[in-house]
Amino acid sequence: MRVVILALLLTLVVSPAHAVTVTRVVSPGGIEAWLVEDHANPVIALELSFSGSGATADPVGKEGLAYMASSLLDEGAGDMDSLAFQTKVEDLSIHFSFDSIRDNFSAGLKTLTENRDTAFDLFRLALTQPRFDPDAVERVRAQIFAVLKREAEDPDTVAAKAWFRTVYPDHPYGRSNSGSEASIKAITLADLKAFPGARFGRDRMIIGVAGDITADQLKGLLDRTFGTLPAKAAVPTIPDQAPAAKGQIIVMDKAIPQSIGMFGHGGVRRADPDWYAAYILNYVMGGGGFSSRLMEEVREKRGLAYSVYSYLYPLDHSAVYLGGVATRNARFGESLTLIREHWRRMAQEGPTAEELKNAKTYLTGSWPLQLDGTGQIAAVLVVVQRDGLGIDYLDKRNGYLEAVTLEDARRVAKRLFQPDALTVVVVGQPEGVTATAK
Repeated sequence: MRVVILALLLTLVVSPAHAVTVTRVVSPGGIEAWLVEDHANPVIALELSFSGSGATADPVGKEGLAYMASSLLDEGAGDMDSLAFQTKVEDLSIHFSFDSIRDNFSAGLKTLTENRDTAFDLFRLALTQPRFDPDAVERVRAQIFAVLKREAEDPDTVAAKAWFRTVYPDHPYGRSNSGSEASIKAITLADLKAFPGARFGRDRMIIGVAGDITADQLKGLLDRTFGTLPAKAAVPTIPDQAPAAKGQIIVMDKAIPQSIGMFGHGGVRRADPDWYAAYILNYVMGGGGFSSRLMEEVREKRGLAYSVYSYLYPLDHSAVYLGGVATRNARFGESLTLIREHWRRMAQEGPTAEELKNAKTYLTGSWPLQLDGTGQIAAVLVVVQRDGLGIDYLDKRNGYLEAVTLEDARRVAKRLFQPDALTVVVVGQPEGVTATAK
């Protein structure tokens, strides 16, 4: 989700006629949220992130704890069991979401204005008094086992998990967010009951709100909803780690008609001054759909692959530059050779002046962000805060992209594109590819 929102942020165009006003709201109890008021529709959305409380904080041997907890927070809370809680939520057309990714744990609510107070109260109960009833726990555990079995047969998921294990062998980023059958079995009721108190600290909390609510109305709700959360989360310190991408090729045999490849190496952190140049370069290489070099050279000209793409993936403690390709087994070697060739060419020559111009035009003018509802606006506000972009970022982001010169782009291309470090995991039975690592 973070990658998607980052992409949306970088395609945002704010025109004077449609300017978005972001207000910093601080409750009497000191809880901060960023708010975009929109009274056109009677809908309110809130997005919440607990930084550092995601999968990286799961204990060794109990990977998937955050993932499992995220599936249980709305399975009963306070004096309501799962059926009673979910019936009340459904009857009032309230939507809750809970999710765990590598770095963060996120939660969200969306409600009609008329049900605002009840929705926020139910949200508070889910965060502070989840029941974790044994029957619900075992039902969710069984569901996770089923998900893990499906993931084990999905070549894209298999490739992604193997890639991260390879480049982060001794770091939490190398572990699966959803855990394994053994680690899910090891999670106890006591682990789950301790989870909210350990992970949901106000010191880790970032809140974005959008919709039919004023700043004064929001202030009271912030204290009432989040005021009883622990002051500090009890999460481990995660070290920064560069990915150990050394140009390995790993082949995982699977009898399927086309091979699925994931490739990549180190990337650029979000706070890096070269981020905007790197974003433009990725658009040129593989992030621009049918306008990208990889799509043009691999698919359009040669018909080697149905899908080929790349994207920047900044993490809190690292950064990677990733891509994927799906090619018939017989032609996978050709596709990989061509990808490496263009990776090297970009490192040596950078983009052309025309490619840079077209990328800027598209990113700043032809692809304005369509914020589809209050939920998406609230999510954007969270990312802007989490990445320290500033409350005026929505007005300034176009200028950051426009400021990238051809000289900047070519300099950053030499840094970003590392053809010899391009580490590849292939799932299938690819021809023309020799594995160099297990």
